Amino acid sequence: MASNGHVNGEGPPRFIDPKTFDPDDPIRERELMKSVEVREDMRAMDARKRVSEILNSEAFREELEEIIETQETVPTPGAQLKSGPHPASLIALQQISQLILPGSSSTSSKLASASVPGPIIPIADIRGVNSSVYSKGERQLRCKLASCFRLMDINGYTQGIYNHITARVSQDQEHFLINPFGLLYGEITAGSLAKIDMQGNVIDRGNTMLGVNKAGFMLHSAIHAARPDVKCIVHTHISSTVAVATVKHGLLPLTPEAVSLGKVSYHNYCGVLVNDEEKESIARDLGPNNKVMFLRNHGVVVCGETVEEVYHQLKAVITACEFQVIHTAHSAMDPLVALLMHT
Repeated sequence: MASNGHVNGEGPPRFIDPKTFDPDDPIRERELMKSVEVREDMRAMDARKRVSEILNSEAFREELEEIIETQETVPTPGAQLKSGPHPASLIALQQISQLILPGSSSTSSKLASASVPGPIIPIADIRGVNSSVYSKGERQLRCKLASCFRLMDINGYTQGIYNHITARVSQDQEHFLINPFGLLYGEITAGSLAKIDMQGNVIDRGNTMLGVNKAGFMLHSAIHAARPDVKCIVHTHISSTVAVATVKHGLLPLTPEAVSLGKVSYHNYCGVLVNDEEKESIARDLGPNNKVMFLRNHGVVVCGETVEEVYHQLKAVITACEFQVIHTAHSAMDPLVALLMHT
């Protein structure tokens, strides 16, 4: 007999409705007659069933073998994984526990008390049976992209929850990974990244209930659509890049980092990107080969074929911009000298 989401006999209700409560419900009577020991045994059986399913899964065996091989081949102070409770073995135990019981707070807290180094929020949080949802290639890409967010957070290349880094997952289906709108860069994990299509429609929300900032993705979609060779894009408003984007001459060839970027593009920023005409203008200004484009008075966009390339290029852009900003103040008294490349 149903009553406000509760059925008699299916466990203890949060409240009893005297209008619908049936004291003679046979299911409820059987539950009440069960001893505490029987109830505990049934809960333990359910827990063992879940652990058994995970242990027998192909995904768990593959990740467990990878963890053991990694810990046994990487030298650590003292002994190897099977020699005793040193940091390497504790890390391995933590990883194995996360595979069997994802999100287990008791295991994590015990290992944390042993002073095992590592981030508070793990990056590679796609574990156990949950990993079967994604292909191996997508799992690796998610970890790389989440790591890129963390590196930017560590280096202070962020502005709260704003700006985006996107990575192309599938060339055929045109699916992309993007940070959900609402997470700080230091909170982003492999599993929290959302997967969207070219129009910004959410294909996979990840492990959060947050949405995607479609207006922020418009810039990325314009470049991804025009440049199939681009697999990853970062857009940021770092102060030094905005400063260079505001001067008429733009980025000057003053340092090896500036020269290494090759030809740089510029686009006149017109506010929040909302129309297709500006998307065409962005693609046209970037061109078929350039990988760096300054948005006038706004920031910079860096593109690349891999996540690693984009992060390396971004650091070069920032270094070049910081040098130019610092030394521009002295240019009136001591003119800057462009870097000459001799062949």
